[in-house]
Amino acid sequence: MIGYLLIGTDNTARKNAEQALVRAGALQAAIFNSANFSSIATDARGVIQIFNVGAEKMLGYAAADVVDRITPADISEPDEVVARAKSLSDELDTPIAPGFEALVFKASRGIEDIYELTYIRKDGSRFPALVSVTALRDADGAIIGYLLIGTDNTARKRVEAEQAVLDQSLRDQQFYTRSLIESNIDALMTTDPHGIISDVNHQMEALTGCTRDELIGAPFKNYFTDSARAEAGIKRVLAAGKVTNYELTARARDGKETVVSYNATTFYDRDRKLRGVFAAARDVTERQQFEQTLQANNVELEAARGVAEKANLAKSEFLSSMSHELRTPLNAVLGFAQLMASDEPPPTLKQQRSINQILKGGWYLLRLINEILDLAQIESGKVSMSTEPMSLSDVLDDCNELVGPQASARGIFLLFPTPGAPFYIHADRVRVKQVLINLLSNAIKYNSVEGSVHVACSSRPGGMVRVAVTDTGAGLGREQVAQLFQPFNRLGQENGVEEGTGIGLVVTKQLVELMGGTIGVESEPGRGARFWVEFVSCAAPAQPPALSAADAAALARARPAPGAAQHTLLYVEDNPANLLLVEQLMERRLEFKLLTAIDAHLGIALARAYRPSVILMDINLPTLSGFGALRMLRGYEETAHIPVLALSANAMPRDIARGMEAGFFRYLTKPIQIAEFMEALDLALLHAQERGHDPLPGVVV
Repeated sequence: MIGYLLIGTDNTARKNAEQALVRAGALQAAIFNSANFSSIATDARGVIQIFNVGAEKMLGYAAADVVDRITPADISEPDEVVARAKSLSDELDTPIAPGFEALVFKASRGIEDIYELTYIRKDGSRFPALVSVTALRDADGAIIGYLLIGTDNTARKRVEAEQAVLDQSLRDQQFYTRSLIESNIDALMTTDPHGIISDVNHQMEALTGCTRDELIGAPFKNYFTDSARAEAGIKRVLAAGKVTNYELTARARDGKETVVSYNATTFYDRDRKLRGVFAAARDVTERQQFEQTLQANNVELEAARGVAEKANLAKSEFLSSMSHELRTPLNAVLGFAQLMASDEPPPTLKQQRSINQILKGGWYLLRLINEILDLAQIESGKVSMSTEPMSLSDVLDDCNELVGPQASARGIFLLFPTPGAPFYIHADRVRVKQVLINLLSNAIKYNSVEGSVHVACSSRPGGMVRVAVTDTGAGLGREQVAQLFQPFNRLGQENGVEEGTGIGLVVTKQLVELMGGTIGVESEPGRGARFWVEFVSCAAPAQPPALSAADAAALARARPAPGAAQHTLLYVEDNPANLLLVEQLMERRLEFKLLTAIDAHLGIALARAYRPSVILMDINLPTLSGFGALRMLRGYEETAHIPVLALSANAMPRDIARGMEAGFFRYLTKPIQIAEFMEALDLALLHAQERGHDPLPGVVV
């Protein structure tokens, strides 16, 4: 019988290998199907061969969209790829082309490469990614492709950005805190619980004469004359938590001693552990001296000060108001009197005696005013008013010219008083014009289509002159009239076509009352409105008086030889009487050609066009004051060098000082003193010639 041969082999190794292969395949499948990171495998040329689930989720592409179609460079931010190529070229000293080569260059050389890159999704949106690149090699070590594993870096970037903001905020807070410490007027320092200085500010350095480095680490007590008292101060604050107004004397390196008020408190860390003492030392040397003086005289000084302030305030208010009221009429009285005394042919003996009496009384009154004004040294705070006798007719003529175009544009007929008996009032010419223009503008603005405005003047009881402005507009009801002078109340016109603030009439009322006048209105709905203002009436301005010997000599010297060189004088003044006076004075100065302007803006335009040798400037001018005009003249290259003389009825010492500080060449006060006026004019002309800015005689530039 033939038997059987059974041959058995051990299958364990094969089974183990199969199991390992299964596990590796499972692991590989898990990796490539993971949605938490992108796995992109390419061939050696960079063309995508594998695009896992994570890559699809992150980038929005299906694997079929990219496999065998594009490289990872095509889904990367182009500018970053170019920048990476340049950076690697510089780092490795070899040219690297922008594109896929730049993404895998290090990996192809066996260098570990992890970098940040911006990926571009299919929809065009972008996100930051952290990319790790590995070269794939065959058994012989040849590169057969690349594996790019990427993770979405958005969250980390956001955290980094938030941390950067926090870091910057911390730096800003530290800078702010340090700035507060350094900007303090007191010497500030911190010490540890043993009294050793841990920080100081600049004031502490100045107090001790030592640098911050020298102070930090040194005992606090070393910088005071009584070191035991200084050390006791530290111990007291440690025991009580704070110390206030503890007096010490600091000694600087150069020996200088300073009495300081020491205030301190303890400070702790966030765990409430004592860290040390925060102290401030304020220099109280001057305060001590002041307190000693004050204690000796306090009661008497306070009483005297109260009386003096009250008296000075009352005196200033009176003198401020009287200065204009007295000086302005005196300007005309004395100015024209001097001209009359110097006329050719000269006045008769009887006329000369009368003129001399006028001048004698006028100059005495002026001296009296100056002596009283010397007592005043403080400001009154009132609105500046240059009240003087003035022709109401002249102002109305100016107003007619100013509002005429406005009325014509709206088809409004203007009717002003016909020439007749003139009315004279005592008021501020600039303010009166402001009041009337406001009333006329309102009458035109709120009138009916093709309506009319009628202006009338009349005398009223009590020595007043009334100016009435009547329109043919819609009129006002009783309630509206009652609310008329309330600030910002436009009486229901807020939504109308006419612009306004509701404060014009309020300002008008205040100005009228400041000049001693009154304002009122009469109106009914559908029958228009009639606004009126009343001013204090006065006689016509007095006609000129006479000359002192000095003024007569000044005028005589002022007459030049025939054919003398001519210079230009520009006079900016809105008062006709003052203009006339200077015009007659300039008839004695044939070397001057006189230009005049009635407001600052016209004066500035003339100055820029003609470049006068000298400018004479009134202070109280309409729309722009003499100070404002001076600032504008100094701002233009062609007028900055021209000497400007101020001529004003504002004659308080503070007014003169303010004028000189503002840059006027001289500050002359009204009434004009001819000798002073001529001397100032000559000095200004000499100044212009010395600086080489005076134009050639007879040449208009």
